[in-house]
Amino acid sequence: MTHTCVLIPGDGIGPEVADATKRVLEASGAPLEWVSRPAGVAALDQGHDAVLPQTTVDAILEHGLALKGPCTTPVGGGFSSVNVALRKTLQLYGAVRPVRSLDGVETRYQDVDLVVIRENTEGLYAGIENEITEGVVSSLKVATQNACDRISRFAFEFARQSGRKKVTVLHKANIMKLSDGMFLKAAQAMHESYQDIVLEERIIDAGCMQIVQGPENFDILLCENLYGDVMSDLCAGLVGGLGVTPGANYGADNAVFEAVHGSAPDIAGKGVANPLALLMSGVMMLNHLHRTRNDETCGRCAESIRDAYNLALREGAMTGDLGGSLGTEAFADAVIARLGGGR
Repeated sequence: MTHTCVLIPGDGIGPEVADATKRVLEASGAPLEWVSRPAGVAALDQGHDAVLPQTTVDAILEHGLALKGPCTTPVGGGFSSVNVALRKTLQLYGAVRPVRSLDGVETRYQDVDLVVIRENTEGLYAGIENEITEGVVSSLKVATQNACDRISRFAFEFARQSGRKKVTVLHKANIMKLSDGMFLKAAQAMHESYQDIVLEERIIDAGCMQIVQGPENFDILLCENLYGDVMSDLCAGLVGGLGVTPGANYGADNAVFEAVHGSAPDIAGKGVANPLALLMSGVMMLNHLHRTRNDETCGRCAESIRDAYNLALREGAMTGDLGGSLGTEAFADAVIARLGGGR
């Protein structure tokens, strides 16, 4: 069984880390065929009139699967986020960002193992902004019962399927009583059907402090859109940064796996970018294929790649951002050399 995957290289360091990831996936024997499509600055450079061309969207709709490198998002102006547009267009409502400690990657924390689950389609990230008058701008925070129920069910189902025992919903319902209140109440109501999972709630600012104080006390963090974005980066900082944290976006029929770090144009083309986050996302994609399409080969390849990069890190084979000396391609080579337990 072969699975067609849409590869979106992105821009900046995206093409470099995407190529390295593709090489490792192919070396593992993963049964994948690739269809490359542009997005972001790369799409504009290729003459498309939009940063998310319809041909890219159509390809994902056809194959139901994509692996995406980082795409630049301008700050304070310019075109809107490709990432947000992709999630909204495909209704990829559930973001999953696992965060775990890695042997060989030294941080202030040990044995971190938690998952951030983020509602992906509304909240302030709906991007509904208006200039009321000169010097006065409003941003509208959108919350719907459907989206709150949907992401709550997703979080509890994920907990049950992955053997996790606790969901902590993070909110600011003490201030935003209607929007965050709806989110909190949806989680509480959904919990009635998942009594095997513990539910707790934290006000978001206090929750940030408590996660930094003791990340081992948390398991799954359930967040609305903006909070989930912030918490993803905060938690990544516990284990070595965004270079070692993967990401996935799930909808009813489609899934997009991506590195959650930026496009780092300052180091693009230098061959020093760390491909690990996108490679870890590729492992998530293989596990998704194992689970949803009953492909045991994908499951075995995922395990082989995970074991290989864990071994590489333990033996000090890592890129410069983690304190090593390898470049992008050399790290991919180091992982490939360890597939199947090789040295």
